[in-house]
Amino acid sequence: MKSCKEMSEVWGISERRVSAFCKEGSIPGAVKVGKQWQIPDEAKRPADKRIVTGEYIKSGTDTEKKPLPVGISDYIRAQSEYYYVDKTLLIKEFLDRKSFVSLFTRPRRFGKTLNMDMLRVFFEISDDDTRRYFTDKAIWQCGNEYRKHQGKYPVIFLTFKDVKYDSWEATFTKISGLLQEEFGRHSELKNSDKLESYEKDYFKKVLSGKADEVELADSLQKLSKMLAAHYGKAPIIIIDEYDTPIQEGYSKEFYDEIIGFMRNFFSGAFKDNSNLSYGFLTGILRIAQESIFSGLNNLTVNSVMDNEYDGFFGFTESEVSQMLAYYGASDKKDEIQSWYDGYRFGNKEIYNPWSVINYLSKGCLPQAYWVNTGKNEVLEDVLKVATNDITEKLYSLLQGESVIARIDQNVVYRSLADDPANIYSLLLVAGYLKIPQKELQDDGAWLCQVSIPNREIAAVYKSEILSHLMQIGAMRRATANKIAESLFAQDTKKLQEGIEEYLKNSISFYDAGAEGFYHGLVLGLIALMDNQYRIRSNRESGEGRYDISMFPRENKYPGIIMELKWDKNLNDKELTALTSEALNQINEKDYDTELHDMGVKNIIKFGIAFSGKNVKIRME
Repeated sequence: MKSCKEMSEVWGISERRVSAFCKEGSIPGAVKVGKQWQIPDEAKRPADKRIVTGEYIKSGTDTEKKPLPVGISDYIRAQSEYYYVDKTLLIKEFLDRKSFVSLFTRPRRFGKTLNMDMLRVFFEISDDDTRRYFTDKAIWQCGNEYRKHQGKYPVIFLTFKDVKYDSWEATFTKISGLLQEEFGRHSELKNSDKLESYEKDYFKKVLSGKADEVELADSLQKLSKMLAAHYGKAPIIIIDEYDTPIQEGYSKEFYDEIIGFMRNFFSGAFKDNSNLSYGFLTGILRIAQESIFSGLNNLTVNSVMDNEYDGFFGFTESEVSQMLAYYGASDKKDEIQSWYDGYRFGNKEIYNPWSVINYLSKGCLPQAYWVNTGKNEVLEDVLKVATNDITEKLYSLLQGESVIARIDQNVVYRSLADDPANIYSLLLVAGYLKIPQKELQDDGAWLCQVSIPNREIAAVYKSEILSHLMQIGAMRRATANKIAESLFAQDTKKLQEGIEEYLKNSISFYDAGAEGFYHGLVLGLIALMDNQYRIRSNRESGEGRYDISMFPRENKYPGIIMELKWDKNLNDKELTALTSEALNQINEKDYDTELHDMGVKNIIKFGIAFSGKNVKIRME
């Protein structure tokens, strides 16, 4: 049995508050002996029902609910003022594994920054008694073996999530400012009697913002040495979203500069640094080929493919179910699952936490919240180098199908130019794909079945891929609608006018050069009708492979088959003859077999012929 004073130290709250819990009868087994309360050793801290701060949500009753943590990445604030999904067992798993340097790669907005701030608060030496932020969390129930690490380390913490600038000069200025702030957070070093005078001079130089690029490249190594000398304990270094400035460097053309700086910056911090207890990094990509972590044999990478730490980034199904119950929205489980579930990290099904939180905060309104948190640079960049085959596979994904792709976890942006097939690896780590099935290959890569995770990601695929297929910004909505309406009305004249209008207004003569180009063009145009049709291309049916087939989602719509033909420098008569050839091919090879097998009786066949910017269409 423990006294109120002893239990207050365990729970990290005041002795008076423990006594109040006893009086309320909130602690099972607590008994009063004379004037003192005696509490069972294994007793758990009761939930504190007092309101701390913030606005509270009402959910159809008078019960006050904690607000949802929209955009909150401050651990202390998140766990005390908002609904907090307890991820503190991440600390236990790490302490069990004791990896020297850990890199966690996950998509943006999946809780990386909040988790890193949680690690900072747990491990960091502080004048404040930070135990109280963990005594009611899962990690505190794991025993003294883990509690003894709480508040025992100096910590260096940097987040690069907002380092998004158009030039190396602006990027370096921002990084310099972040380092200046972090040095300022350790102002106790300015007057430390454990440091040499030259170390203090360096510290003050960084603090004043006068350190140059070479000096700042060594800043993590030097700061860790000073902290170790001052505290007699090697620090923990945490770098959140380490690759954000690298992504910007790639897209804004200062890649070599940012890679050169980061290589020295991280090498000093994590390679052969005797003044380091542990290191943590988070990001979207594992940057390996640029040798940023060259020679760092103790780096442990935990990606979306790995089973370790699989439930700590994003929400698990049980966590979402508890949240829905708390806010009185359990009846929305199917909807929230179809919109925001579907990711698979290691062996766990994961929901997008950003979208789940926003969905609930908006009164259970299903929208694409995650994709609106910033530009979809990854998707934009990969579409620029997509081949016709890749574009067609991306389109198949949009139709809810799976495709087979080779996933290389070491892929980097610059490798896209060498092998555009790497786009699947980038799309996976960035959160645009999921992996229902995977098989490890001899070279360390994975052969995977990939598909779109949920309705939210399908929405961004539709907008971004269609924009790409229709040459971003070149096609007016009126033209697109004209094409969709003409297909629906079976009006070949209007359809021909719509396609010709698009070709003449938006595509140079040199763009129009092969049947594959026109195939992608038509797929983009008819994709506007995917609410009425399931659209497939290059599939076997009858005695061959049709170009495009449109399967009606409802019986009131006809089935549609399109065969495309192309040749150079054709006149109107030759183009018309080519449309007849296309229709004959549909009939001779029985391309309508698949539609007939699905019970579609009304089938429209289009023969479409292209030459340069000219098009002819024939229907039967």
